[in-house]
Amino acid sequence: MPQILLIDDEPRMLSLLNTILKGEGYGVTSIQDGTKVLDLLNTETYDLMITDIRMTPINGLELLKIARQVRPAMPVIILTAFGSVETAIEAMKLGSFDYVTKPFKMDELLITIQRALEYSRALSENVELKEELVGRYKFENIVAESPAMRNVCEMIKRVAPADTTVLITGESGTGKELVAKAIHLHSKRKDKRFLAVNCAALPEALLESEMFGHVKGAFTGASCNKDGLFESASGGTLFLDEISSMPLSIQGKLLRVLQEREIRRVGGNDTIPVDVRVIAATNTSLEAMIKLGTFREDLYYRLSVIPIEVKPLRDRQEDILPLVYHVLRREIGEGRDLPKITPEIKEMFERYTWPGNVRELENAVKHAITFAQDNKITPDVLPPRILNQVKVTEPHPHSGQEGSDDLRNKSLKAFLREREKEYLEQVLSLTKGDKEKAAKSLKISLATLYRKLPEESGPIGSK
Repeated sequence: MPQILLIDDEPRMLSLLNTILKGEGYGVTSIQDGTKVLDLLNTETYDLMITDIRMTPINGLELLKIARQVRPAMPVIILTAFGSVETAIEAMKLGSFDYVTKPFKMDELLITIQRALEYSRALSENVELKEELVGRYKFENIVAESPAMRNVCEMIKRVAPADTTVLITGESGTGKELVAKAIHLHSKRKDKRFLAVNCAALPEALLESEMFGHVKGAFTGASCNKDGLFESASGGTLFLDEISSMPLSIQGKLLRVLQEREIRRVGGNDTIPVDVRVIAATNTSLEAMIKLGTFREDLYYRLSVIPIEVKPLRDRQEDILPLVYHVLRREIGEGRDLPKITPEIKEMFERYTWPGNVRELENAVKHAITFAQDNKITPDVLPPRILNQVKVTEPHPHSGQEGSDDLRNKSLKAFLREREKEYLEQVLSLTKGDKEKAAKSLKISLATLYRKLPEESGPIGSK
């Protein structure tokens, strides 16, 4: 049942509309005091808001501004007894879906309500589908809706067929190993092994043995010959994570392997040829380490034949919600309904800075799933650190910046606006710029068309 928030300071009009709309099967919350709107929008979810324009102490245009900031995807219909073009255009510019002039025919209002709800539902379905499908730029578990991650995917497609050494850079938790695996799985080595070693997790002596192997008696406890990762990954890919933690002594031996394509086991004299593609990753600037003398410059140039940078999650906001849905589906499994995520939660996810990047987001979603009730994710099931940061950084709803988009809504609105603009331009081109014909073709009112067009398109009634 669609939920409508109805605001009018005239008791008789409010009661009449409330009765009629409920009779049409809508859920209605009707109030006379516009000052209560902000609290309701912050605590309840509505599919549509209808408000009179002339009210005190807060008028309809001011309520429209609040609604656009707090619930940008919710359509708003303005009721006005002053059917002036100026008032209507101002409401359109501020983001009203449409306006209805008093006195109005009830059929006219009901048709406008139906169109607003259908429009909202279509947009919602498009966004949900986009988020759940994750997007066409997908390599295994890599979600790429942002330009930065699309570029990473393009790089993967280009470098995967070659045997070139790759250096992946990025903060901890951004998904560097996923990129490495995607390169391997799209290469000619995909049927061979992918082995990974964390260079920071092993002490120097053990790391050398782990990578190059050892012979019997090479050190205390070496009771037999042991293959290293280079031998075990023969024909496949070796991923060296946190390469910046590799001691200088082993850096020299790795350089020799990359140059000569052969290894010598610890304690051994014989060289063993190896056929391995090396992909390295670091969350530390190797250029800075070179200046400090803690990383070999010649090794750096051997590793970074093709560099790929994975941006932090805070710099690719378009990926946040698709990642949330991706993790939800992975954790919930196929064939089960995903938990409902309220608009408030989506906004919180987008406003949070994710210092731990994708790894932190995955843990947050798992935390939410664990404590969610009634298959719904609410603020109380999110990790406290997210709630604390979002609460501190949340902008005040009465910011006074008319018509401005705050950052948390930018990606969603930009996506929807871009698709609308492309389609409107095509239709206008077919009608040779005739807006009345375009509106008729689109099956929308002329007022709605003008709301979607740039301000320079001219006043209503022009072609």
